[in-house]
Amino acid sequence: MGPRKKRILVCDDDPVILRLLQVNLELEGFDVLSANNGAEAVEVAIAEDPDLVILDIMMPRMDGYEACEKIKENEKTKDIPIVFLSAKAQLADIERGTASGVSEYLTKPFDPSELVAVINRLAR
Repeated sequence: MGPRKKRILVCDDDPVILRLLQVNLELEGFDVLSANNGAEAVEVAIAEDPDLVILDIMMPRMDGYEACEKIKENEKTKDIPIVFLSAKAQLADIERGTASGVSEYLTKPFDPSELVAVINRLAR
């Protein structure tokens, strides 16, 4: 049996983007978990212990900033690398993301190969 596939949690409230990410990452050999909002992402991260989390910022129920902070506050999930993938591309947004503990901040539209490179560099 080969090495375990890296498990990536992808969270976006847009079902088209969520599916696009899921298909692209599965083609690259990752095991993909998904969530539709920040609250669900926190629940899945705690329950499933993924190797990396990809979060959108603008989502219902709980935005990406708050989800990131909750994941980082939890003893079980605090060391999971988090990547923001967002249309919010202003410097203030990027600085806020960095301050909340994200490892990388990518903007939409994104290059799938760049995302895969970031995941391979950061995933535990």
